[in-house]
Amino acid sequence: MAFCKYSTEYIASSKTEVDNIFINDYLPFAPPQYVVVYLYGLYICSSTSFDNSLESFAKTVNQSEDEVLKAFEYWQEQGLVRILNVEPIQVTFIPLKNVLSANKLYKPEKYEVFNQQAQEVFKGKRTITKHEYEQYYDFLERYHFEQEALLMIMQYCVDTKKSAVGYNYILTVAKNWAGEGITTTLQVEERLKSFEENNSQIKEIFASAGIKRAPYVEERALINKWLQDYGFSLEVILYLCKKYKKRSYFSFERLDGIISKYYEMKLLSASEIEDYEKQKQSYYDLAKEINRTIGVYYENLEVVVDSYILKWINMGFEKELLVEIASYCFKNSIRTLEGMDKTVQKFYKLGLLTLPAFNQYMGQILSDDKRIKAILMSLNIDRAVSTYDRSNYKIWTQEWKISDELLDYAITLAKGKNNPIKYLSRVLADYRDKGIKTIDEAKNNLPIKEEQASGGSFNERKYSKDEINALFQSIEEIDV
Repeated sequence: MAFCKYSTEYIASSKTEVDNIFINDYLPFAPPQYVVVYLYGLYICSSTSFDNSLESFAKTVNQSEDEVLKAFEYWQEQGLVRILNVEPIQVTFIPLKNVLSANKLYKPEKYEVFNQQAQEVFKGKRTITKHEYEQYYDFLERYHFEQEALLMIMQYCVDTKKSAVGYNYILTVAKNWAGEGITTTLQVEERLKSFEENNSQIKEIFASAGIKRAPYVEERALINKWLQDYGFSLEVILYLCKKYKKRSYFSFERLDGIISKYYEMKLLSASEIEDYEKQKQSYYDLAKEINRTIGVYYENLEVVVDSYILKWINMGFEKELLVEIASYCFKNSIRTLEGMDKTVQKFYKLGLLTLPAFNQYMGQILSDDKRIKAILMSLNIDRAVSTYDRSNYKIWTQEWKISDELLDYAITLAKGKNNPIKYLSRVLADYRDKGIKTIDEAKNNLPIKEEQASGGSFNERKYSKDEINALFQSIEEIDV
């Protein structure tokens, strides 16, 4: 009996750590009952307080002892446990970092047919080494890839490369396909069939790019992605091949980067791409001006154009207004493109995308500010107009439909009160509730007592008198 040990309650309230590698690489492919066995085994490994016997284990996981043994044999084959003894059973769990670095032992009969067929793929051009076989086994086990599917990829790589292609190339192709969920013979057949269906298009693309050799597997996969996944027409791809083929650094990998960029920008036609390229320099010039205005520096303007300028332009903003927004951002200590982006989003919500719209909105704000300032002065309040003032004025005039004449009369009632703004707001609310629309109706209405006025005091925060700040103060509470 152990001198010190955890109580059952302590163990039940603690945690059992499960490596993410197990969740990602093993759990999705294992039978559910085997996963239960592995996880419960991890759990009981942390303590001797349990009845750590096969009989108790099987009863807890609601499986037979034979089923539990099969589960551990499965995990041993995966390299995650080691069965030290069968009678009585004794199992040790192996850290997953050790599993990844260890050379696994595979049953010879499991890959006997695969070994023979894999060697036949190369038709005597080279001999597969023991290390290469182990790399294939590891891939098949880790990605739960069907043997016949891998053999088909090997054959296709050899046929297209016309050489004794190395195993690194073969496994790179196979891993890429596995990453797309292609792991079965049927799925590989469908992928290869799609390659053949695009043969005529691929030949045209290669001819347009000035390449005379046969396409490699990865190149066929890229073309397939452009045509089927991205939805580009053959004409657009031919246009891009002709456009970029004369560049010394041309390759299908580089072309894929260009096409993927156009796809992300939703430029799918030749005319859209041509228009973008024509406007591209103006976008870079705009990026420079905005950066200079808000006080930031980017050596690579492409990042700025792709991440911000194009997005704002595609939202419908005029370049001149974007520069105006940058100027405001600088004056208000917004010195990052991320901060400016949030301000741009607020303008977008207001529908202010052009300078004329900006100026019209600005005129309304300034007109309202002039009126609000006059109200404050009438009430002997000497301070700048605040966002809170604008909010109240909007409620009074737009939501409560209080006319200018009725508002002016209510102001005369609020003069001299301890908190005139609070009193004014309560009087106007009373008019709204009673449906009072004219001064005569208001005069026949008994004025509320000062102690009846309710509501919070105005925000006394000071704002700049700069005209452009008036606009931005009006939108600063807009959520992005």
